Amino acid sequence: MDWEKTSDEQVEIPFKPARVILQDFTGVPVLVDFASMRDAMSRLGDDPDKINPMVPADLVIDHSVTADVVRMESAVQANMELEFERNKERFACLKWGSSAFHNMLIIPPGSGIVHQVNLEYLGRVVFNTNGVVYPDSVVGTDSHTTMINGLGILGWGVVGIDAEAAMLGQPMSMVLPGVVGFKLYGTLRNGVTATDLVLTVTQMLRKHGVVGKFVEFYGRGLAELALADRATIANMVPEYGATAGFFPVDHISLEYLKMTGRNDETVSIIEAYLRANKMFVDHDEPQIEHTYSSYLELDLRNVEPCVSGPKRPHDRVPLKDMKTDWHACLDNKCWFQEPKTYTSMKNQFQAWTTGWYQSQHISLILTSGYAIPKNLQDKVVKFDFHGQTAEIKHGSIVIGAITSCTNTSNPTVMITSGLVAKKACELGLEVKPWIKTSLAPGSGVVTKYLIMSGLLKYLSDLGFNLVGYGCTTCIGNSGDLDASVADAITENDVIVASVLSGNRNFEGRIHPLARANYLASPPLVVAYALAGTVDINFEEEPIATGKSNRPIFLKDIWPSSDKVAEVVQSNVLVNMFKSTYEAITNGNPMWNKLKVPTAGVYSWDPKSSYIREPPFFKGMSRTPPGPHSIKDAYCLMSFGDSVTTDHISPAGSIHKDSPAAKYLVEHGVNPKDFNSYGSRRGNYERYKANGQDTIVLAGAEYGTGSSRDWDAKGTKLLGVKAVIAKSFERIHRSNLVGMGIVPLCFKSGEDMESLGLTGHEQYTIHLPTSVHEMRPGQDIVVATNTGKSFTCILHFDTEVELAYFDHGGILHYVVRKLISSE
Repeated sequence: MDWEKTSDEQVEIPFKPARVILQDFTGVPVLVDFASMRDAMSRLGDDPDKINPMVPADLVIDHSVTADVVRMESAVQANMELEFERNKERFACLKWGSSAFHNMLIIPPGSGIVHQVNLEYLGRVVFNTNGVVYPDSVVGTDSHTTMINGLGILGWGVVGIDAEAAMLGQPMSMVLPGVVGFKLYGTLRNGVTATDLVLTVTQMLRKHGVVGKFVEFYGRGLAELALADRATIANMVPEYGATAGFFPVDHISLEYLKMTGRNDETVSIIEAYLRANKMFVDHDEPQIEHTYSSYLELDLRNVEPCVSGPKRPHDRVPLKDMKTDWHACLDNKCWFQEPKTYTSMKNQFQAWTTGWYQSQHISLILTSGYAIPKNLQDKVVKFDFHGQTAEIKHGSIVIGAITSCTNTSNPTVMITSGLVAKKACELGLEVKPWIKTSLAPGSGVVTKYLIMSGLLKYLSDLGFNLVGYGCTTCIGNSGDLDASVADAITENDVIVASVLSGNRNFEGRIHPLARANYLASPPLVVAYALAGTVDINFEEEPIATGKSNRPIFLKDIWPSSDKVAEVVQSNVLVNMFKSTYEAITNGNPMWNKLKVPTAGVYSWDPKSSYIREPPFFKGMSRTPPGPHSIKDAYCLMSFGDSVTTDHISPAGSIHKDSPAAKYLVEHGVNPKDFNSYGSRRGNYERYKANGQDTIVLAGAEYGTGSSRDWDAKGTKLLGVKAVIAKSFERIHRSNLVGMGIVPLCFKSGEDMESLGLTGHEQYTIHLPTSVHEMRPGQDIVVATNTGKSFTCILHFDTEVELAYFDHGGILHYVVRKLISSE
C-alpha cells in the first residue's frame, strides 16, 4: 500500500476482518436481519442457507442485566432472574441462532462483558487455521471493540449492518486512514491510576482531532504500562473519536496471554510469527522512529488524578479542581439548541427518540451549565427514606457504580478500590443508604481475586455488592432509584450526580434523573460514594467523620502503588482465568432450560413485542433500484453540535410516561416488563412514517457515541432520505450509508445559521439519476422552496459505498450478490 506516500490520497482499500464479535443489544437485530434475509432469499427463489457467517462470529450476552436489586448478598441471583424473566423471548431468539447458523458462538448471560471476555479469552492475536498462520483482526457491533487493540489485535467498532456484511464475506470498503503517533514516556506517579491516564489521553486526542484516524502508541513508556492499562486506553477510542488505538505486541503482551490461560505453545507461535514479520516490539532493542501523519506525546509523570464530566467523556476535571468546576457548572447558563420540527411528524419522532425528553419539543445539545441561581445552590431537601431522615442537594450522589469493561478488566484499579473500601471500613466510614451502589465486573475472574484477597467483603460492607456480570449502569441499565429519592429529586428540581467507572456519561444515559455524571476510577467511585457529593475538594476537605469523630481525608484511605502491586501479585492467578473460561460456554440452569425450535428459518410471532420481521427486505427485487430523488422534503429535525446516538437511538430504561411506554401498554405489556430501549431493537414497529420524504439538519460531530444500527434503521423508517451536517462521527456516517441514506456535509465555514435556514423550508436535493454519474466527495446542490440554494459535499467515501446506495443499502447489495453467486 506504500502508506507513507498514499495516506493523504484517499486511497480506497478492502478490508476483511478475521472474525466478528457482537453483544446482545446489537446482536439480536443482526440475527433478526439474518432471519429476514433468509426469507428474502426464499422469496427470490434462491437458497436461504447462503445466509450464514463465513468468518467466526462470537456473541456475548452482556447488555441485558439491570441493577434492579442492589446492596444485598442475593442481588446477583435476583437480577439474573429478572433478566431472564424480561428477556426470555430475546434469549430464545439468540439460542435459536446458535444452532441455526454455522460458525457462530453464543456466550450465555452471566458470563461477563463482551470486551473483557474478548481480551481475556476470545482474542487470538494470531490465527492458526489448519497450519495457515495470519494476524487476528476483528470488527464488532459495539464501539468499544477497540479495547482489543491493547493486546496488539487490530479491531474497531462498526454498526450491525456492516458486521452482517462482513460475516457474509463482504470486504469492508474503507479509505486508508491517517495514523497519529502517540509517544509515551516516563512512569505514572504513586497513586495515579490507569483511569486518570485514559481520561487525560482522551482529552488530548479529542482536542487534537482524530476522527477517522488510527492512533498508534509507542515509546519507552509502553514498557511501564501493564497490558490491562493499555486495554483501558484502547477501550476509550470512541470517546476520543479515533477508529483504533493500537498497542504493538511485546513481552508484556505475551506474559498477559500466559496469565489469562493461553497455552505456552500458542504463545510461542504468536511470538515467532510476529517476530518473523517485524510486528513484535522488543524494548531491549533499539527502536525505529516510524513516520506518522501527526504526532503527540505525553510524559506519564505529568498525569494527575482526575474525573470527567458532567456531560461528556473528554471534559476532564483534575481532582483538585473538582469543587471549583462543579460550582462553575451550577453558575453557567444552560442553553439549548431548539430544533425546528416538521409539526405533523413531531409525535412520530418523539415515539422514536429518548424517553427522558418528554416536552412538546426535543431539546438537545447542552453546555455543562445548569443555571442555578446563587441563592438556590445550597438548598437542602430533606425527605423520609424508609423511616430514616435523608437529605440531598445539588451535587449529591445518588448512583455510585463500579462497572464497565473499561476498568473492571484492570486488576490494579479493582484491587485499589477494595483496599480503599477496607481502610474506610476500618476507620468507621459508611455510604449513605439512599445512594444506589453496585459492583458489576466484566468477568468472573474479578470476583475470584477479590474474594481471595479478602477485599470483596469490604466492598459489600459499603454497599458495593455484586449485582451481575454485564454492562449495567454504564449502558444505562442502572435500574430505578428508590421512589423516595426520585420524588425528592423531581419535586425539588435537584441536580444530582452519578459517579461510575464507565466510559460514557452523556446526560440522560446513566439515569433519567441524574443530570450530572462523572467518569472516575473504581477507587474514586468508592471515595465519592463515601463523601456523598461531588461538591468536595478531596485535598482540603474530609470525606466524612470516622470513629471518635475524627475527620477522614482521601489520603487516609488511599493505598500506595507498592501495596496495590503486592496484593495484585499475590491474588490474581492464572488458574482463575482458566477455571472461569473453561466453563464459560456451559451456560447456567436458566439458559440451559430455554427450549427453542431447530428449524433453519425463523418462525415469526405476530404478537411479539420484542421480535418482529423487519420490513427492509419485503418487496425486494433481484435488480438494484438505483439512486432515489429527494424532492420537497421537510426537515424532520434540526440540531446543533454533538448529537449522540443515545439521543437518536437510546439504550436505557423506558420511562413510564414516554411514547414508547404508551406503545407497549397498548400492546398489553405490563410496565414492570418494559425493559430497555436497547432490548427492544428487534421490533421495528415503534418507528413510523407517513410516506413524506424528510431530511435532518445537524451541526458538528453528528452521531457521536455508541455504535447502533437502529440509529439509522429508525431514521430510514421515518422517511429520512438525507442528513446534512457540519461533520459526522465515523460509525454513524457509515451506518447511514449502510441504510441507503445520503450523508451530506455543509461546505467549510457554512452551517444552518450562516445560510439562514430555519428548518421550516422544503428541500430538494439534486442527485444524479445514475450512480455512475456520482463520485465520492462531489458537490451536490440543495435548493429550498424559499428560493435559497447551497452546495454540500457528498459524504460517500468510496466507490463501494456508492454501489451500496445504488442497491438501497449494504444488506440488499449483499443479498443480490449472494443470489448471483453459484
